[in-house]
Amino acid sequence: MSVVISTRNLSKIYRTGFWKTKTFCGLDRLNLEVRENEIFGYLGPNGAGKSTTLKLLMSLIYPSTGDAEVLGKSVYDISTRSQIGFLPEHPYFYEYLTAEEFLGFMARIFGYSSSIVRDKVEYFLKLVDVFHARKMQLRKFSKGMIQRVGIAQALLNDPKVIFLDEPMSGLDPIGRREVRDLILRLKKEGRTVFFSTHILNDVETLCDRVAILNRGQLVGTGSFSQLVSQEVKHLELVISGIGLTAVRQMAGPQVPVHESGATLRLELDHHAPMAALVERVEKAGGKIISLNPVRQTMEDYFLKLVSESPSVGPKG
Repeated sequence: MSVVISTRNLSKIYRTGFWKTKTFCGLDRLNLEVRENEIFGYLGPNGAGKSTTLKLLMSLIYPSTGDAEVLGKSVYDISTRSQIGFLPEHPYFYEYLTAEEFLGFMARIFGYSSSIVRDKVEYFLKLVDVFHARKMQLRKFSKGMIQRVGIAQALLNDPKVIFLDEPMSGLDPIGRREVRDLILRLKKEGRTVFFSTHILNDVETLCDRVAILNRGQLVGTGSFSQLVSQEVKHLELVISGIGLTAVRQMAGPQVPVHESGATLRLELDHHAPMAALVERVEKAGGKIISLNPVRQTMEDYFLKLVSESPSVGPKG
């Protein structure tokens, strides 16, 4: 697979303070490659540098050091713009235009004829489920509806590469599911999707590979299976009908026991013998609800990396 997005030692230093004498490292020597027809997740806590990276890739801001390419050309090469779609984190559109007028305006920027503009606008309004509100001014839209219109404008020009900055922001569960389905559809059509998020469940569902950013630095990258160990961490035994004190006596003081409503959840070593404990619980009148192996999740891996990564912050 060819590389469609690449960065080499990409950094951004911001000057802060009243006299601009201090500096803050928003992005620190980022080296990244995204392949063709890949859904690539870009993760990190708030303030990690995700939006800074996307703004650099869109040439909305300039790097302090390093360079970046999209589709084999510099991000400053205008010829690639017609093949790129972009949704910013906080989209702001001409609020007195209707959704239909706004998308029509955007489509004409790409040089489409009037007949094609009408067809495209209708198609994408239906695709993101705002066709019913096409005559409503954008200033009357909710945050989630604006987000849907933003996704539509990012796809109007049939781009090869789509950059989405927090695409699930402001969406309800149904909207999030629709956007996930749309991203998978774009992959089936042969497109490359680069999206930033802090919703880890979306990453596990969608992404071929991910990169994790913290405090401006890349702290991990790879496929989900490469990053997250699939070995069993422990066994989770859920029981009911028996008191907490009795369970602690049966399991021993070293076993974590968590109370949740009418049930108790025990975290057991996966090599520990289960039969004897289960027998004691049942003899005491308890009921076994479930016994499940627990594996490391993306959330476990993410939190571990973020807590261990060094601090990059203000200087000067």
